This record gives sequence, C-alpha cells and structure tokens, in this order.
Amino acid sequence: MSFIFGGGDAPSTTGTQTSIAREAPGVESRKLALYDQAAALAKDPISGGIPAIQIAGLSPLEQAGISQAGQVGVGAGTVQAGIGALQQGLQAPNIQQFFNPYQSYVTDEITRQAQMAQNQLGAQAVQAGAFGGGRQGIAQAELERARLAQIGQAQAQGFQTALGAAQQQRAQQLASGQALGQMGAQQQAMSLADIQSQMQAGALQRGIGQQTLEAQRQTQLQRAYEPYQRIEFLKNIMTNLPTTQSTVTATTAPGSNPLGQALGAGLGAYSTYNLMQNR
Repeated sequence: MSFIFGGGDAPSTTGTQTSIAREAPGVESRKLALYDQAAALAKDPISGGIPAIQIAGLSPLEQAGISQAGQVGVGAGTVQAGIGALQQGLQAPNIQQFFNPYQSYVTDEITRQAQMAQNQLGAQAVQAGAFGGGRQGIAQAELERARLAQIGQAQAQGFQTALGAAQQQRAQQLASGQALGQMGAQQQAMSLADIQSQMQAGALQRGIGQQTLEAQRQTQLQRAYEPYQRIEFLKNIMTNLPTTQSTVTATTAPGSNPLGQALGAGLGAYSTYNLMQNR
C-alpha cells in the first residue's frame, strides 16, 4: 500500500507593481546637466568680486572755490582806505596848506605902492609949502587906510580861496571814502559770486564723474552676472517647452514559501520510495 502525498505550496507573498512617471530621457538629462552647471556656478564666488561703490571726489573747480572761500578779508583793504578817507574828510580842514605862498609878496607890493604914494604926497606938500600941515596929515591917513584896506582885501581873497580849496578837498575825501566803501562791498560780492559759480560748475563736473563711476560699476556687475543670466535663459526655455513623459513599471513576482516547498519535497520522496518497495 502506498501513499502518495501531493506536495502543496504554502501561501505565498503578494507581488507589487511600482510605476514611476519621468520625463523623456533626453530632456531629463539636459535638465540634470543644467542643474549641475548652475550648482557649479553658484559654488564659485563672483569673478573679481562685487565691484565697490565709488564716490567721485571734489572737482578742480570745487577745490578752487573752497580755496577762494578760505581767503578772508576780500575787499577789506579797499574798505579800510575808504574809512581813512572818511575820517580825514570829517576832520577840520587845514586851510593853512591852501594859502597862496606868494601872499606876502602881494602885501609887500601894496605896502610899497602906498609908501611911494606917501613920498609923492610929501613932495607935493613941500612944493606947496604945506609940509606937515593938516591937509597933508589927512592925505597920509587916507593913504594908510587905503593900504590897509587893500592888504585886508587881498588876505580875505586868499583866505576864501584857501577855504574853498579845503572844502573841496574835504568833499572829495568824503565822496572817495563812500566810493571806496561801496567798492570794497562790491569786491566782496563779486568774490562770493565767483565762489558760487565755481561751486555750481564744480558740482556739475562731480556729478558727471559720479555718473561715469556708476556706469563702470553697472558694466562690471552685468559682466559678472552674465553667466547667471545665461543659466536663467536656458531654464526659462526648458520650463516653457512642451515635454513628454515616460512611465517605468517595475513588477515583483510572488515569492514561494520555503517551508511548504520543503514539506512537498519530503512527501514526494516518500511516495517514490513506497512505489519502489512494492515492485
């Protein structure tokens, strides 16, 4: 009697299926290459470093204006001269310096003429036999009065002339003092106007210089970031292009139970042995 056992497998594990959606291999490889390039570019610092921000210095005209502004006392000499002229003009006029230096000659001439008249009068009185008389005395007194009157008139005229000259000098000094004071103020105003013009023109020069420095810096920045712009350009192209996807499916087959397989193999061997014994 023989027994045949059919070897049965034990319950096996369940199989799995995994699906992975990926872009087309060509597109995916290009994107990975772009990523590697961007990572390598970002790893290294900017070539030459970020350019420093520069400030334009003072222009030559601004420096000249500042130097001129430091010169104090512009027009002060002219103002001082004007003050001196005003002070002289306010003082009492020195009339003596304007007197006619030949005034004494005029007086001497008047006296000489009067003396000649006196001598002539005495000679006439001697001829008339009235020398020393009353009429001679009156005539001599009249001659002396006339002499003194002429001398006084000459001196008065000389004084008026000197006084007029002194007053004219004083008026000129006062006018000159005022004019010099105004001129000094004008010199100061002109100096300030020059300084302002130099500073304005200098500021324009410095502004142009600052724009030049800024343009140079922007150029250096654009050159430094140009590789990054190329990476961004490629990324935008890859992002906007239509892409196809591929699906990769991985299937895992059900696995056998090792215990069931061993038991089945043992029963099969036992059945074979029995068959051989019954022959």
